[in-house]
Amino acid sequence: MYARSSVMTGVGIIGCGVISDVYAAKLQSLPDMRVVACADLYPERARELAAKHSIPLALEPEKLLRHPDVELVLNLTLPVAHAQIAREALAAGKSVYGEKPLALELADGVALLEQARAAGLALGCAPDTFLGAGIQTCRKLIDDGAIGTPVAANAFFQSPGPERWHPRPHSFYQRGAGPVFDMAPYYLTALVVLLGPARRITSSARTTHAKREISSQPLAGTFMDVEVPTHVASVIDFRSGPVATLVTSFDVQASRARNIEIFGTEGTLSVPDPNTFGGPVQIRLRSDKEWRDVPLTHGNATQSRGIGLVEMARATRAGQPGRASGELACHVLELMELAVAASAGGRHRNTTTRCARPAALAAGLPDDVFEA
Repeated sequence: MYARSSVMTGVGIIGCGVISDVYAAKLQSLPDMRVVACADLYPERARELAAKHSIPLALEPEKLLRHPDVELVLNLTLPVAHAQIAREALAAGKSVYGEKPLALELADGVALLEQARAAGLALGCAPDTFLGAGIQTCRKLIDDGAIGTPVAANAFFQSPGPERWHPRPHSFYQRGAGPVFDMAPYYLTALVVLLGPARRITSSARTTHAKREISSQPLAGTFMDVEVPTHVASVIDFRSGPVATLVTSFDVQASRARNIEIFGTEGTLSVPDPNTFGGPVQIRLRSDKEWRDVPLTHGNATQSRGIGLVEMARATRAGQPGRASGELACHVLELMELAVAASAGGRHRNTTTRCARPAALAAGLPDDVFEA
């Protein structure tokens, strides 16, 4: 049993880009979390974040890792640096919670898990949106048998690409990104939370354009190289029985496809956008003529990025594993890696990683509380 505590966890943030602002605001709002330092390769970014959120220290990354008040490192660096920073933090005796993906290659993810276990440290990873009201409400409906036995699922992330809105979209088309590594973690994590771990995957992938034109400012009219598949269609078999279709794409101009639908023997469940924390949740049973809205049964329905770190820190104090665990992130990483490999090899690929289906949260808990 764990909840808010009078014991504080000292957090150090490495990587002070846009997303760091959301994390810092969340962590500084909680009485048992304290951001004691932040760091970035660009010192001015660290100073700006520290000033905005009353963070005592803006340091160089290596000094942050040596600071005695930092117990847990929040790794918000670029994906290409995730594994390296996590390794260095674990080696410095700090637990780590990072942005997705855990690493760019499964071998690095597995090595991080082994390093954390050997050191007796916690390792966690985003996304933590599955701890929000929307997906937890869906989890309760499935566990309560509301749609019968889950048989299949469809999941879609389809967009025309970030070059329409992002000021510098180049990284989205480089190694470690693309629609699979950038967006599939939300969808795959939600599917594992709802259905359990997967046993195999197959895919077909394509890169539609070798170069893409940027239409956002300030780089409108310039072109960028594309290094990754931009449309990937996967079929995933889950160990509990359901078969899921997952499409992730930066090549779709418009679509009516829902985010995630779970098909059961007695009805269908419409799952909200897994990149958000709230609803809507809808259900349509065999006897229904229309879709019905389902009231959210859980807390954390609004922007709550960072609750995965908070839940992990509290669980660690209680000697329990966190829900947004390294094992879950490593399983999702393997599925992403295999999705690309399966397309290239033209066959199903079996998973080798194992993770427990994260325990459901109890209904009715207030925001930022994870155990009754």
